[in-house]
Amino acid sequence: MEILSVNGGKPLYGTIPVSGMKNAAVAVVLATVLVEDKCVIDNLPDISDINIALEILSVMGAKVKMLNPACAEIDTTFLKPGSSPYDLVRKMRASYYLLGAELGRFGRAFVGCPGGCDFGVRPIDLHIKGFTALGADVNVEGGYIEATAKDGRLSGDNVYLDLVSVGATINTMLAAVKAKGLTVIENAAREPHVVDTASFLNACGADISGAGTDVIKIRGVDHLHGVNYTVIPDMIEAGTYMVLAAATKGKLKVTGIIPKHVSSISAKLEEMGAKIVEEDEAVTVEYAGPLKRINVKTLPYPGFPTDMNPQMCVLLALAEGTSIITEGVWNNRFRYVDELKRMGANIKVDGRVAIVEGGESLKAAPVRALDLRAGAAMVIATLAAKGHSEISDIYHIRRGYEDLVGKLGKVGADISYKDIPDRQDLDQAN
Repeated sequence: MEILSVNGGKPLYGTIPVSGMKNAAVAVVLATVLVEDKCVIDNLPDISDINIALEILSVMGAKVKMLNPACAEIDTTFLKPGSSPYDLVRKMRASYYLLGAELGRFGRAFVGCPGGCDFGVRPIDLHIKGFTALGADVNVEGGYIEATAKDGRLSGDNVYLDLVSVGATINTMLAAVKAKGLTVIENAAREPHVVDTASFLNACGADISGAGTDVIKIRGVDHLHGVNYTVIPDMIEAGTYMVLAAATKGKLKVTGIIPKHVSSISAKLEEMGAKIVEEDEAVTVEYAGPLKRINVKTLPYPGFPTDMNPQMCVLLALAEGTSIITEGVWNNRFRYVDELKRMGANIKVDGRVAIVEGGESLKAAPVRALDLRAGAAMVIATLAAKGHSEISDIYHIRRGYEDLVGKLGKVGADISYKDIPDRQDLDQAN
């Protein structure tokens, strides 16, 4: 079993680059299913979710060639619908984009139920509502989801999403790109990866307007063509490093980003007393004295992102006074709190609200990465705590952070991978 070995308590200084956005890259890669042509996708993060997505497409008959570690050539001309392998699909939540993409191109889709991080109830009923509105019959049975366009091709219609959902917005958009007529998605998600997916599809010849607002209009087209496309930088990776600078009492320049995307994070760090300097494609965060207590509520974009909840909670535990963090998106986001308590954090959770009593230093301890962003929080916490810590279940972290150990090592972090026998190996040895 591989773990992360961390010797913390040192301020981190230097420049740290950001890779392509995980959530945008996965959607764009799977959106190539709609394109009966060759696409070159650049700025792909080298993470397990992208590697799995590319492997899924390869198994389905696409020709996938890595031009360099961050750039893939994907030819889906002869892709076979309904052939995605269940054992791969169940490893990532975003595999549900295959449903919209297959349905939009072939008029039918057959995909295993998705996997990914567990934040409690995360149904795909809004996705199904979108498909149904466009004229598809959808059946969920035996761990698989099957969708079929009633007339062989979907037809545009109005789709109102009861809740703001990034996944449902993108999936409905994918399904509607080649549908007959006009589709209007109301109460659409406004996240940058929604905009990036729409930008990719438009570059391929789609007719999508309004992405980035709460009303998206899609006029169906008959054909999409191949393009060269560059994925936007990862705002959550950037935010993670920004919090890390303040947590370790250091100074980090986070480069290759779009500062507007992290403005809600910058605002909260400034409110806590950190010094923020924005440039065209970079943000510098510097610890400037004791951190102040604040209240945080996660909301859909442009609000404070739910994917920064765990990382920010670590920082609140290091601040002076009592802070409150309210989760406005997922109903089980605070599972990671027990791991922070192992390190001496004083946090009480009541439903979607966590009360964080700061003012104490975190102590080194063995902890687990319970999901992707919780894993990032454990990295921040162990680097902030003096002494030696170990983080297990790091496969979650690999899903969303490219070369984390290498990037952190270059700014002074003492962090490395370490192989240890897992419990099964020990049992067999005994």
